[in-house]
Amino acid sequence: MTNFITLAIFTYRHEYAILKLLLQQEGIEHFFQNDTMLDVFPLYSTALGGIKLKVHPLDVDRAREIIDRFNQDPAPLKIV
Repeated sequence: MTNFITLAIFTYRHEYAILKLLLQQEGIEHFFQNDTMLDVFPLYSTALGGIKLKVHPLDVDRAREIIDRFNQDPAPLKIV
């Protein structure tokens, strides 16, 4: 896991919930660094440098495509 590449950084869990599902559906090998730590200490996000999306080097291009497609959606999802 030391070779995994950071593609994005989030502050809160709700910011990446849908992205996590999209990556899983595509079978992209990934993990969110500091995710579990923030379950224990929810206010430590900034101190830890956020929640980092780490992707396997072979899956980086596909993961970037998913992130770009999600960000370009003309009707983005809104948290209610």
